[in-house]
Amino acid sequence: MAEKKEETQEKPIFRMQKMYTKDLSFENPNAPGVYLIQQKQEPAVEVNLQLNNKKIDDDHWEVLLQITAKISTKDDDKVMFILEIEHAGVFLLKNIPEEHIQMILGVDCPTLLFPFTRQIVSQVSTDGGFAPFLMEPVNFMALYQNAQKKKEEVQN
Repeated sequence: MAEKKEETQEKPIFRMQKMYTKDLSFENPNAPGVYLIQQKQEPAVEVNLQLNNKKIDDDHWEVLLQITAKISTKDDDKVMFILEIEHAGVFLLKNIPEEHIQMILGVDCPTLLFPFTRQIVSQVSTDGGFAPFLMEPVNFMALYQNAQKKKEEVQN
């Protein structure tokens, strides 16, 4: 019986414990005139995404998605809205080999978090008087692999 308990404790555990918004900003600097312009043309979209993580204790990590989206008119570059969000989650990573931690933090955690972040961004843009702003899905595995390649190139 004691052996079964030890085996259970050795199994890797990966789970999101908590998800939360750390910071959220929506700016609509050219309202109400921008609503008339919006109907006449497709907007120009700039999106910047940053991913950060920090260790909270032995088994818990915070993973933070920072997204800034600036939506403006293509013709005269008039800002329609600027949205900034810091959306985070606390993840339990227990009994996971050290060599896998960075990949989990860079791929698995943001993959779980991003759909919720995307929903918040969509809702906030709608509440701001615009059509839902639907961010394109993000391939966090490709981003992680590209970052690893760059790191290797710098080291060589």
